[in-house]
Amino acid sequence: MSVLILHRNPFEPFPYARWLSDYAGDIVVLAARDKLELFGEQIPAGNHGFTHLEMLDDFEDEEQVRGRALKLAVEFGIRHVVAHHEGDVSIAAWLREALRLDGAWAADVQPFRDKALMKECLEQAGIEVARYTVPQGADEALAFADRHGFPLVFKDRAGFNSIGLRILRDRDELGAHTAQVMADAPRDDLILESFVPGRMCHVDGLVIDGRTALAWPSQYQYDLASYGTDPGARIDLTLDPDDPLTERLLSLTNRVLAALREPGGRLQNHGFHAEIFHTPDDRLVLCEIACRPGGAKVREVFHSLFGFNLGEYATRAALGLPLPLLEQSRGGTRPRPRSMAGQVLMMKRPGHVRSVPAVPDEPWVDRFWLYGGVGQVIPPASGSSDFLTCAVASAPTRAECERRLRALGARFEAQTEITAAP
Repeated sequence: MSVLILHRNPFEPFPYARWLSDYAGDIVVLAARDKLELFGEQIPAGNHGFTHLEMLDDFEDEEQVRGRALKLAVEFGIRHVVAHHEGDVSIAAWLREALRLDGAWAADVQPFRDKALMKECLEQAGIEVARYTVPQGADEALAFADRHGFPLVFKDRAGFNSIGLRILRDRDELGAHTAQVMADAPRDDLILESFVPGRMCHVDGLVIDGRTALAWPSQYQYDLASYGTDPGARIDLTLDPDDPLTERLLSLTNRVLAALREPGGRLQNHGFHAEIFHTPDDRLVLCEIACRPGGAKVREVFHSLFGFNLGEYATRAALGLPLPLLEQSRGGTRPRPRSMAGQVLMMKRPGHVRSVPAVPDEPWVDRFWLYGGVGQVIPPASGSSDFLTCAVASAPTRAECERRLRALGARFEAQTEITAAP
């Protein structure tokens, strides 16, 4: 029994060797070199505790990734494939199907990867989504705008990390953007949506044997798409158990998962990350959902809530390994968080780093990360998960957690200085 892990992330948040210390088979990892460099990690000199570690320069060439993954799978007799990055979920499904392995195949993950198909399935299930179209050209995009007005959101049907997402506020912006992205030929890989006002919530959790074993909602206090222009602290907070939104968000997420999974399908054990708008008139509108654990520091926030890392348990679930801290939920009782928690994030911004935040010493700061150093010249954020610094903190209540995170964020802002590069 061997596992192949497709890894388009830094290694620090994913200590697979420790997570799988009781796994009897080989652990083979195919990793993206550019992601390690982006987060300032040293390229491992050896196998990093794995049976085999292989680095590709990047994962943008999907055919190259597929080809190398297939060769490794054959060489090491791979029986399981794990992928935690949105960009690799479909590759992992393709490989499982090609080798007839357990786990999700292409048809199982496609409703989670294709935003247009996702919305079609959800509409059929009576779940509200933003109005949308897949424009073949600029004329169709303008016709959609005439019907539904502005603002509009343009993004990749299979995108992630808000990369390439544009909010267009009038006909001039729409015309200029469509001229740019549709200049060469008609396209069907983009989706145009009506803008949904309100605060974005997210629900993160774990599905075991086709059933939601554990989930919990949070709420972004910032706009995801502003990662390239937001120089300040970005706060994300869990919701209290007695918040009226908590049960509504959990219930909607279960309906969404049911609508996107085929009965008897192969997508049985996985993490998920659902993003849901809470509108000013109190509606819940599904933005999108992924069949892998959430990014940023969602996995570590889950540890503050429930005592285990969501990425670790999603990995172990995919391999059929024990999940001791979930026995209570398997018995039909929903675990309650042991505290409220959240994260404060600051994005990279281009320039010469003059000063960075000091390591917090408050006992309620559970984790702290710094991805830049004094003297470095850094580029702008490449996506919504390209951070300069992050922290996860906890508190007995959401209100106290928010107070702590905002104070911490203000301190991070005051201690950070980035000037124009020479």
